[in-house]
Amino acid sequence: MIDFLQAIASGIAVGSSYALMGLAMVIIYKTSEVVNFAQGEMALISCFLTYMVLEFYGFSFVAAFAGAVAFAAFLGGFLEFAVLRRAKEPNVLGMIIITIGLEMILLGVVSWKFGADPKTMPFPLSPYDSVAVGEVFVSSLEVLTFVVALTVMAILFLFLRYSKLGVAMKATQQNSMAARLMGIRTNRILMITWGISSVVGCLAGLLIAPTTMQPYMMWDPMLKGFAAAVMGGMTSLPGSVFGAYIIGVIENLFGTYISIEFKSVVAFAIIVLVLCIKPSGLFARHYVKKV
Repeated sequence: MIDFLQAIASGIAVGSSYALMGLAMVIIYKTSEVVNFAQGEMALISCFLTYMVLEFYGFSFVAAFAGAVAFAAFLGGFLEFAVLRRAKEPNVLGMIIITIGLEMILLGVVSWKFGADPKTMPFPLSPYDSVAVGEVFVSSLEVLTFVVALTVMAILFLFLRYSKLGVAMKATQQNSMAARLMGIRTNRILMITWGISSVVGCLAGLLIAPTTMQPYMMWDPMLKGFAAAVMGGMTSLPGSVFGAYIIGVIENLFGTYISIEFKSVVAFAIIVLVLCIKPSGLFARHYVKKV
């Protein structure tokens, strides 16, 4: 019983980082219907810049954190403005290929600048400081990640539902031509969307970095975040978070009781099953565009 409860707690903890990555991908998809496979590497480069200013320039963590968030917002907006917006006659597949190219470029820059050796991110909370809840142990960093994930989801939900900018983002996703006719500056909306998404991904990266910091550290969270978004529905913020926690719990139960070597495979097996049964995801509405 203790092993079962510990697996559940660990699954919720790791699911929180998946949830943040899933939220970041859903934000862009809700606006442009493009899956951003560069999401993990955008967070990666922000994390390594944070490490650099902490380790070599002696910045306080608060200043470094604020700088990382500002840089992430700038990076997201810049990539949309300088790269994706310049694509000639873009389609969804072409935009996805561009994001994969950006992923490889950003990964190459980080590997070239910082090398492949693991680093240690200076962080106020140690990932090894555990708190006992009954007979289950969770680290203070895991608790923080859980709180941040739920807080970000709530803020994004209220922002998209009630703010003018959030409504403009949804209008741009549903029909960009009609949005432009209504006076919405869709190019600016897309740039802001990429900036917001990059900030959410940066938060995920900064919370993952204390446990493992090397150039490939964001691949697994990004793929699991994408899987969670697909499972919950690529247009549903609560769905992506729920999907992330389901994936985190199931893969930890699988690793505890069956095989840790194939733990990562479980997430994608779940996705295949969900897509066969409900292609739009568990929480998103399936709609058909009429022409």
